[in-house]
Amino acid sequence: MSYRHRFTVALPSVLFILFLSAEAIHAQQPAQPARRPSPAMARITDDPTLPRVLLIGDSISIGYTVPVRELLKGKMNVHRAPTNCGPTIRGLEGIDAWLGDGRWDAIHFNWGLHDLKRIDGKHQVPLDAYEQNLRKLVARLKKTDAKLIWCSTTPVPEGTSPPRSNKDVEAYNAVAKKTVDGQGIATDDLYTFALGRLTEIQRPANVHFTPEGSKVLAEQVARAIEASLAEKRK
Repeated sequence: MSYRHRFTVALPSVLFILFLSAEAIHAQQPAQPARRPSPAMARITDDPTLPRVLLIGDSISIGYTVPVRELLKGKMNVHRAPTNCGPTIRGLEGIDAWLGDGRWDAIHFNWGLHDLKRIDGKHQVPLDAYEQNLRKLVARLKKTDAKLIWCSTTPVPEGTSPPRSNKDVEAYNAVAKKTVDGQGIATDDLYTFALGRLTEIQRPANVHFTPEGSKVLAEQVARAIEASLAEKRK
């Protein structure tokens, strides 16, 4: 029997042994624990006697959702869009599903942090497109007849990945403010609120906040929602 023939006959057996070895190694590895769903995304059972509030925003809003619920417990039913709402382009895709068919008394919303991040040196959503998208989103939100509360995008430190600039945060916030001004929309200036205490509440070189920092943001968000609904009832 030639060497080439012996090799051809033996190859399937070798491959089978290697397959069994790989399976055995895989079986010995500890199973990865299942990722627990975020409590921010938990389904809310409404108290029909209380106002319904919807939070729309990115991971910063996910961080303050649960403490806002705790602060407004017994006062409001606090829901949130069941995802990271990302940039305005994702908002346009998902807004109808997030709003659903129910009645909303107040909607606290923010887009910007994902729009302004840079990918290959360019903003994910350029400033002019951001303004156009936001105008469309605001027009859709106004159809709900809810009290709308625009939330400014929080500051970003140097050294974040993907790259972001705080100058861009200020520019996108300015365009968003121009977009909502004169439309009867309240402002929750979370940017200014957070700016003076970043060393206490924000992670270093990270757009996100510590758990305690998210609770501090939640206090401001809850105040803004309560003030806006009180104004609506006048």
